[in-house]
This record gives sequence, structure tokens and C-alpha cells, in this order.
Amino acid sequence: MQKKEKEASKEPSIRLVMMPKYTNPDGDIFGGIILSMIDEAAAVEAQRQACHRYVTVAMDSIQFHRPVSVGDIVSLWCQTTRVGKSSITIHVDVLANPRRSEEEYRVTEATVTLVAIDEQRRPVAVFA
Repeated sequence: MQKKEKEASKEPSIRLVMMPKYTNPDGDIFGGIILSMIDEAAAVEAQRQACHRYVTVAMDSIQFHRPVSVGDIVSLWCQTTRVGKSSITIHVDVLANPRRSEEEYRVTEATVTLVAIDEQRRPVAVFA
């Protein structure tokens, strides 16, 4: 019998303040920094579902909606959308809360697929 995936988290997987070291020459946060955070958040969610070593095999439908600024608090919310035999697909919403504001808005979203692997880097069943 296969285990059911855990319910969506009521807390973000990751929450960080954006610092000047993450900016491009125009003062916006590099898209690559956001992509790295998406990868980390998806890995956190995969671990929450089932404890394995995971590798990212795809980042699909990445959409940047708005820029992120220094001082913004960025929160990454994850929802598991599919659990296969050895893979997990996770949708990640990236929200920003500007400094000194209560407003929060979506800046990026992506779908990430990870595969559970063993010590020899071979795929293993997510739920045994």
C-alpha cells in the first residue's frame, strides 16, 4: 500500500531577506538567486513528503512576474502536485513582501521535478 502525500504546509518552505549581494547592476535581485531558492524549497518539500536523497531533474514553466528588490522578504510556498514511483513534482510560488509594507505579491512561480535516489545514485521508490 502506498502512503498518501502529506497535506500542504501552512508555512513557507523558505523565507529570506534579500540582501545587496544578490543584486544585478540595475539593483534588482538576480533571477538565478530566485531559481536557486526555488530548487532549495522544492528539496525541502520533497524531504517533508518522504526522507530520501533527491536530485532535481527538471524545472518547468518558470515564470517571473515582478522584480524583487533589496530588503524584500521573499517566501517560497510549495505544493506537491504529483508523486510518481520515484519522482515528486512540486509547484513553488515565490512571494515578496516589500520593506515597510504589508503588501505581499507573487514574483515568480515554477514547477520542479525531483527523483529519489539511493547511495549509488539509482532511482528508488518514494514510498515503499
